[in-house]
Amino acid sequence: MRVQPVSRAQMLQEFHFRCQTLTANDYRGFKQEFEELEKVGKDLPSRAGDLPANREKNRYPYILPYDHCRVRLSVQNSQPHTDYINANFVPGGGSERDFICTQGPLHNTTADFWRMVWEQNVRIIVMVTALRHKDIVLCDKYWPLEQGTVYHGLIQVTTVTRKQGPDYFITTINLRQRDCPTDRIITHYYYPTWPDRGVPKDTSSLCAFTEHVRLKLEEIPRLGPAVVHCSAGVGRSGTFVTLLWLMQLCVRGIQPDIRAAVEDLRLHRMWMVQNLEQYIFVHHCLLHWLSKGTSARPQIQGADSKINQHMQEQPRSSSGRGSRTGRRRHHHQRQTPPSDQPQNTVQQIFHPGKLLRRLLPSSSLFNPGSHAS
Repeated sequence: MRVQPVSRAQMLQEFHFRCQTLTANDYRGFKQEFEELEKVGKDLPSRAGDLPANREKNRYPYILPYDHCRVRLSVQNSQPHTDYINANFVPGGGSERDFICTQGPLHNTTADFWRMVWEQNVRIIVMVTALRHKDIVLCDKYWPLEQGTVYHGLIQVTTVTRKQGPDYFITTINLRQRDCPTDRIITHYYYPTWPDRGVPKDTSSLCAFTEHVRLKLEEIPRLGPAVVHCSAGVGRSGTFVTLLWLMQLCVRGIQPDIRAAVEDLRLHRMWMVQNLEQYIFVHHCLLHWLSKGTSARPQIQGADSKINQHMQEQPRSSSGRGSRTGRRRHHHQRQTPPSDQPQNTVQQIFHPGKLLRRLLPSSSLFNPGSHAS
């Protein structure tokens, strides 16, 4: 279906009006939309992640990849379950597999993480979490902070250069399979100031970071999906992918529909955009980005002497930790992931004819309508 592109000015006007409507009466529209999304995808199976052999590969015992779109690694030495990693393919501005959303690597899954990057021909990794928050490890360190080389399984990981942006770091990584002459260049984007269970300090910070990644994706050949991860790979990762995906559509003149985007993402990985605060924030970010009307690349400085301090710093602030019921398992003692308790509601029927999906060429690959309650 051919759709007449919308001008940026018209897009901004209509989206601004929509945001005003959702904000009225104490954010009533936002709350209603987010409640309607609560059950999306909950009936999709995630059996592989719950197998006894795979449970220790999950950072959080009840955040598991859906079976229908999980990333499958190559089987190693004919050993069963070596194909498992807690990661899902999720859609973006071009296809159903534009991104891989995954958890922050654990010590025992770092080799699998790099094997996934190699096997899926990934060239961009986006990390939207600090390594630690106080005494809680949110993500194991899986690349050298200083220039140097480490080995994870058969993968050689070499940090070549690092640069510092306003609120983020960009690392160039050389990847090579051990005893293999072929190597690849990976660009690693690290945004450590996004607090666990919360939102960044302001919209301009995240917009500048996301725009930088978007422009990089436009520059390089589409060789493989981009990997996006936080700690659990659902809240901050989902918020970032939603914003980036809709930026990609907006530059093509396609009117943004955040609710439809989040609904689609939740059919590919559970709890994407995990709480109401993040859902509202992505609206504010897109409104800010549309109103600026700029694609100027942010200024990047050379790495400074304080970079390691920043790499280890905890996030600035965090929203209150909420308890989550359901799918808890006694065999796990790892920390509780970031989340707020969702509000129960009856799920609205997902309409596959929504504009966002009709404009994606691969929308026929997976019919979400069959999973609506």
